[in-house]
Amino acid sequence: MIALDADFLIGSMPPLITPFKNGAVDHDTFARLVDFQIVNGTHGILVNGTTSEPSSLTVEERNRLVDVAIEATGKRVPVVAATGSQSLAETKALTDHAAKAGADALLIVTPYYAKPPQRGLIDYYLQVIENTDLPWMIYHIPGRTAVSVTLETLKTLSSESATFVGMKHAVNDLGFVSECLGEFGSEFRIFVGLEELSFPMMAVGACGLMNAVGNLRPRVLADMCQAVFDNDLNRGRQLHQQLLEINQAVFYDTNPIPMKYMMKKLGIIPDNTHRLPMAPATQELEKRLDGVLARAGLLEAEVA
Repeated sequence: MIALDADFLIGSMPPLITPFKNGAVDHDTFARLVDFQIVNGTHGILVNGTTSEPSSLTVEERNRLVDVAIEATGKRVPVVAATGSQSLAETKALTDHAAKAGADALLIVTPYYAKPPQRGLIDYYLQVIENTDLPWMIYHIPGRTAVSVTLETLKTLSSESATFVGMKHAVNDLGFVSECLGEFGSEFRIFVGLEELSFPMMAVGACGLMNAVGNLRPRVLADMCQAVFDNDLNRGRQLHQQLLEINQAVFYDTNPIPMKYMMKKLGIIPDNTHRLPMAPATQELEKRLDGVLARAGLLEAEVA
């Protein structure tokens, strides 16, 4: 495993939503979202994560979002490109483009639907990254992909790929986080992928957050990370409780349905639109989310 600079690939790196307009990806709004994140203290940008509805995007659309993100950041913060899919060929195409475009790191989801064996996962990842020297991480989200990775698989990948540096862990399993850090050391990058575990997982050693709620409250997430970095656990707990209901609200329906509604409600995005089979929030859900925003004191807040 390569040694990364201590301040590289850490902190809050929200997976940005994909805004649509008249059925097409709205690149202008996406670029504004990147700037909104940076102005509000975000440490990095994750492009084409689950929150971006990547399964509804073409390879060309996903590649273009990476290009726009890199241009919009202007090297102010790192860009992590999520390049995984269910297909080896498609994942390689996405990965190769991100590397050539200038992404700073890669996040590659375990291939979904196929439910491969661990030996298949190992060979899959090694083939995907064979043409790049970028640091890369596994996106571990078995609730979406129906496949988990084992510690033995991670150990094999670490021994076979010098650029393998960590994972986004979207599983309710703090024990596995401790096992990984015990095996690979504190330099192994583990990003939290479940909102309600943000502070607990960072408290046991995760390096940062890749949480959908960062689309809505980027400053608070960045502050929580900084509190942990400063060993101010009381402050971290306070921010954790402050975010609790909004963190829960992200999953009142399939992500990013609640998130896009709340972003539109607060004026962060101009349109609350999805691509089928995803669909906007129901009126019942809208009312429930309005209550969450009101209790959080956000309905009167000005968007930075």
